[in-house]
Amino acid sequence: MTGITSAAQNRAATGGIQAGVKTTLLAAGAAAAVLLSGAPAHAATAAIPDFKAPKIFGTTFQPDPGHDFTKGIHSRRNGILRGWITSVTGATAEYTPIKWQKDKYAEGHFVGPAEGDVMAYASPVARRVVFLSAFGCKPSMAGMTVDRKTGLGAKRCTRADLIKRVKQVKRPALITVYKGQIVKFQEIYTP
Repeated sequence: MTGITSAAQNRAATGGIQAGVKTTLLAAGAAAAVLLSGAPAHAATAAIPDFKAPKIFGTTFQPDPGHDFTKGIHSRRNGILRGWITSVTGATAEYTPIKWQKDKYAEGHFVGPAEGDVMAYASPVARRVVFLSAFGCKPSMAGMTVDRKTGLGAKRCTRADLIKRVKQVKRPALITVYKGQIVKFQEIYTP
């Protein structure tokens, strides 16, 4: 009888383990389904540290302490730069800081460093760059896709859309650099 009881106990214990494994697999499957099915755009940016953003319409160029512009054009330190991309070669983008300049008869506009100023950076555009557009993903830039509270782009577009757009026109943006790459580009809405 002891052997029969042991076998029954083994089957019960094995069934308990199998039930636990099934529950764990179901929970893991549910978590994967949530991630794969339309998770919010900020979920993809979880790996990017939460850097302090500059004033969107700041009136001075952001400094980059310790950056030596005499040693050739290279990446900015980790953080968020208010700037725009001036050119793209292959997967590398050159970008400069920008500042808001008030106009006499209108609100104002963004300006970059003066002609001949060496305040420029170059970084590869990350393969999984987060591009949040203020004008949608189409080349025509016909629609507004802006967070009305911040004036920043809210529509997630592809890396190809970003590269195509910045080759056509300089767009003011908050450019996040992390580990020497541009990992996020969030357009600033300007009419």
